[in-house]
Amino acid sequence: MKVKPFLAVALLCGAYLAPATLQAQDASKPVAIQFAKGASSKVIKGSIRGDQGRLYTINIKAGQTLKVKLVTSNSSSYFNITAPGAPEALFIGSTEGNSYSGVVPSSGNYTIDVYLMRNAARRNETANYTLTVSATGK
Repeated sequence: MKVKPFLAVALLCGAYLAPATLQAQDASKPVAIQFAKGASSKVIKGSIRGDQGRLYTINIKAGQTLKVKLVTSNSSSYFNITAPGAPEALFIGSTEGNSYSGVVPSSGNYTIDVYLMRNAARRNETANYTLTVSATGK
């Protein structure tokens, strides 16, 4: 008999938690970066708060030079870059800074993750940012 009340409470809690989970998934859905015709760069303005982040993807070819620069209002905001299918980041902003330039090793969708470090996220701080992304060569 004790199982049924527990199950009812669990189901009710799940019903209240589901919308928040769905919202979190929508906020982290990657945004594809598309250059205007004839352009090789794009400037993106955005804002993140707390533990939310922004994911961007860019499809580039092996041998192209990828450049990413983050200008942010919060000194605890950085970005990481991950190559397609890679288990670890190609570039880690918190240890390497807010500017990257390098020839990419493989073709595909590279992911750029803009985030706040844990100290700022816990305080629910905001970071307004400008992200400049370019891909040149080949």
